[in-house]
Amino acid sequence: MKKIKLKHIIFLIMLASLGSIFYGLSLEEEHPQAPKYIGIGTVGLFLVAMPLFLWKESRGKNIKDYMLTKENIEKMQEKERNRTENQ
Repeated sequence: MKKIKLKHIIFLIMLASLGSIFYGLSLEEEHPQAPKYIGIGTVGLFLVAMPLFLWKESRGKNIKDYMLTKENIEKMQEKERNRTENQ
């Protein structure tokens, strides 16, 4: 049996969520279940699939590299100075 990867699970959750949203939108306006399908799809997309994706993509990365600290600002300014001097 093949090992199912997290990216495939996230993709399936995303497809199911989008399918639920579009199904809810395609139902007639008076249908009482339409808002439930749209809501379930939205919850699946934003409260399940997105956090899983962000967790998967951020593993092994240092958060301090992406924060705007004094050291990182100085590094960016130094890179910009070097870039303008080379041109």
